[in-house]
Amino acid sequence: MGSLDLPHASSFKGGSETFLRNVFENILKTYLRKNPTANTIWELVQSVDNEKICYDHFTFRTFKVDGYGIDSLSNFFMDYGYKIGGVLDFPKKKVRVLWFSPPAVHVPNDGHGQGNGPLPRLVVAEVLVDELSPESQEIIRKYLKPEGGKQAVLSSILGSLIWEKPTWTDFKQLAKESEFAAWTLIHGYTMNHLAFAVHRFKHRFSDIKCIKQYLEENGFKLNNDGGVLKVSQDGLLLQVSSISEKLAVEFADGVTETIPASYIEFTQRLILPQFKDVPCDEIKEFHRREAFELDSANHVMESTRFTAQA
Repeated sequence: MGSLDLPHASSFKGGSETFLRNVFENILKTYLRKNPTANTIWELVQSVDNEKICYDHFTFRTFKVDGYGIDSLSNFFMDYGYKIGGVLDFPKKKVRVLWFSPPAVHVPNDGHGQGNGPLPRLVVAEVLVDELSPESQEIIRKYLKPEGGKQAVLSSILGSLIWEKPTWTDFKQLAKESEFAAWTLIHGYTMNHLAFAVHRFKHRFSDIKCIKQYLEENGFKLNNDGGVLKVSQDGLLLQVSSISEKLAVEFADGVTETIPASYIEFTQRLILPQFKDVPCDEIKEFHRREAFELDSANHVMESTRFTAQA
């Protein structure tokens, strides 16, 4: 099945919403456990004015080869009502991205987190393996055995690679052509990053500029590719992301090196012009700017750049 030939989404039935939320909760726990700096930021946000956290999107990376691509993750979530929202193509990176909108669920006014908050959008990227050099393709295919992608969601929950851990030699060689592919080879289906829904915050952090200032004042490194505050052309989508911290990893050949892990993002979706007169207490998600901006997304991806930003 190709990455765009995805099954039709079904609606929630029975207790499946609870199950889906539990899946997200465990994916989140694994991500926070494996990324100390992201966890620190997550805890800081929650601690300020007892803020109730909501998420804009969860992002993952995959390989488009032998059933390991976008659909290896998306099929599961589409069974629970997620639908394709749009496509983003990054030909220079040899990457394609699909984002998925969540099913409609009842969210109380104070709903938050994975318990009763809005479900996050999903953003799933795939490396277009067939467009890489023969040498890079050989490295990737050496590790990814047929049919392994069926365990993608479980891999994301556990934070464990489906395939054997690569050698430093293979990782380094692959990174010369595609850092995106090398990151995916060593981290697999572990969540690449989460994005807070800034527009749902109630207190000090309800303005993304305040968040940017707070993080900078507290010494967190922010992605300045394209500017620290990334603004869509229509001015309605604002994004700030951290730089991935580098963590020590022991590779299969016994070499230990520090490499980029995951990062964390803040996303603010402003109200669409046609809804500017809707009372604040009546604003819903559909009143706000939807989708993603190609240029901004391209810059945000640089949060996992292997070399330091200037």
